[in-house]
Amino acid sequence: MISLKACKSCRSISEGAKCPRCGGETSREWQGYLVVIDPEKSEIARKMGIHAAGRYALRVK
Repeated sequence: MISLKACKSCRSISEGAKCPRCGGETSREWQGYLVVIDPEKSEIARKMGIHAAGRYALRVK
């Protein structure tokens, strides 16, 4: 079973101990799942400060 983790800095979801986007620390304690396909047209991505397409957590502990 794959254990997904979310970055504490940028909220990007990945499988590793380090975030592939920013190199930050990841956590298994996260909630919510957001997939951003086109961040320039997404109002939610704009409000969350997301500038790249990908998978993101809504809340990370």
